[in-house]
Amino acid sequence: MNVFINDIPLILKKATDKVYKHEYDLVLKASEHFTSKDLIGDVLIKEADPQLIDRLVRLMEVKKLKKLKSLTLVADKKKKMIEHLKDQFKIVKAAGGLVLKDGKILMIYRLGVWDLPKGKLEKKEKVRQGAIREVEEECNIKVDVVEKLPKTWHSYAFKGKKILKRTSWYLMECTDDSLMKPQAEEFIEEVRWMTPEEVQEVLPKAYMSIAFIMRHYLQSQKTGKV
Repeated sequence: MNVFINDIPLILKKATDKVYKHEYDLVLKASEHFTSKDLIGDVLIKEADPQLIDRLVRLMEVKKLKKLKSLTLVADKKKKMIEHLKDQFKIVKAAGGLVLKDGKILMIYRLGVWDLPKGKLEKKEKVRQGAIREVEEECNIKVDVVEKLPKTWHSYAFKGKKILKRTSWYLMECTDDSLMKPQAEEFIEEVRWMTPEEVQEVLPKAYMSIAFIMRHYLQSQKTGKV
């Protein structure tokens, strides 16, 4: 489960998963005392429980943890922790695509941020069809789905409610971009084909969840596994 709260990755792991302490800037136990000021860099907290989840989610929502890069929690009962996390939010389902053509990747520029085309699913809409519809509407192109990519979850507030949006991602191939243009109603200013190198340059100006999907895809090109 790839969760982003205030654009900070929150990673949940089982106690049996391999964890390499040298990859983290700070390693704590849930029972240890710490404050938001201690959360710097990539942080690992062991023996996590629901109370810790509650505390950390509040911190990540309220505090501007600019120095925190990622937060990894290790728990004995990972599934129980995930359900506890979900219970704090209203779940909204969305879908989108990473679209390819001739070795280039389709990026959109919306509200000052580089993004991938995506949007909320309509009532009773199948996820795959919703992903295609959103991409085609936002960019005025035609696409075919190639395969699935990992899902992402990110939180935000809307009308006083805490929302956790689950976005299902698909790798897609563009079949027609002859009429390509940004969907102004969705505040999209630009639709652009980029080389992988150009994408890497703009990722610092993208949401962390988008950077996660993009890096997953680019890494898969090196390993041959999506």
